[in-house]
Amino acid sequence: MTVATARQSDGTIELTITIPWANIEKTYEEVVNRAVENAEVTGFRKGKAPRNLVEPKLDKTKLYEEALQNIIPDVYNQAVTDAKIKPIINPKIELKEATEKKDWILRILTCERPALSMGDYKKAVSDLKSGNAKKLWVPGKDEKPEEKNKPAKPSLDEVLTAILSVVTVTIPSLLLDHEVNRLLSDLIDQTKKLGLTVDQYLSSTGRTADTVRKEYGEQARRTLTVEFALEDIADKEGILVSDDDIDTVIKSAKTDAERDALKKQRYYIASVLRRQKTLDFLSAL
Repeated sequence: MTVATARQSDGTIELTITIPWANIEKTYEEVVNRAVENAEVTGFRKGKAPRNLVEPKLDKTKLYEEALQNIIPDVYNQAVTDAKIKPIINPKIELKEATEKKDWILRILTCERPALSMGDYKKAVSDLKSGNAKKLWVPGKDEKPEEKNKPAKPSLDEVLTAILSVVTVTIPSLLLDHEVNRLLSDLIDQTKKLGLTVDQYLSSTGRTADTVRKEYGEQARRTLTVEFALEDIADKEGILVSDDDIDTVIKSAKTDAERDALKKQRYYIASVLRRQKTLDFLSAL
């Protein structure tokens, strides 16, 4: 197997993998043998019919599809190891060439976590708070001067906007598309619950498929940038989540079923708690 790696300008990684025909043939034979072992042919016990009777009745295309499905995980993992990359998303796989007795070629797109350039986020939040505090007291109003000049606590959205103002990052298009598709999937589920089609919902809100995709694209870019920025800040500030923190969340479950489900999501709980601790840290600056 050979792997050619190319990095696109937005950070998307393209892997071109050439799989030797010998590997394909070996896996194909294993698939055929399993099919023969499970075949039911009149006059023979299950799995006892000779291959020459069973194989002509099998769908060769489906057999090769199954062989490819079996071989892709190992091939992809090996390619990732050889290329020394750390993907953060499920790969997009395209079969470029697949001819019997010739090497097969796969084109796989993936991406790593993008690198951020973080500015002075502490100053950005401090400036935000100072800006909110600069208010003049107008005589005759109910507020007292000391209350009027009391710094107003910025909203979470304002804090995040301040953070984003000092972050520079290029989000891979593959990652953006993945997030946009997730948002669109959620939209479809929501419209179904309302008893509407997506077209009916869009018409009622005065939007089109193109405007929604553009809207979701902007939302996805902001969401991903915030997520990566908070991770970087947490790393820089040494913000950690303890086992006790996670256990406290699990113990708060109202039912045994909910508690068991949470026990299987410790990593997810830890990431949510760490993000919240980071937001608390920023709000307290």
